[in-house]
Amino acid sequence: MTPSGLFPGAPPRRAYREPHPVRSWAVLAGIGAAGAWLVLFTLLGTDLPSHIWWLLTGGGLAWAGALGLARFGDRGVAVGVAVATAFAWATGAGIVTLYWIVTADWPLW
Repeated sequence: MTPSGLFPGAPPRRAYREPHPVRSWAVLAGIGAAGAWLVLFTLLGTDLPSHIWWLLTGGGLAWAGALGLARFGDRGVAVGVAVATAFAWATGAGIVTLYWIVTADWPLW
């Protein structure tokens, strides 16, 4: 039915759209790329402290790349890189904490 015009209608609603939508395949690509990047950096170490320091260095570089991607590139890949880096850093922190609890020796100094 068409309105009769007796009652004023609301103006049409605006549709706001994201100019650069985040796609799931881009997030997965970012997770895969950052995961491989962090594994390669971590393998440069020879013992637990050097593994963790390399992980932190590689994660810092990955995060810098994610910031650049979020600003100038694909935001989905930036999200994937950030997620993989956060997961790797949390895993590294858990390993350091476990080592510290078991040996009563802080491994990073």
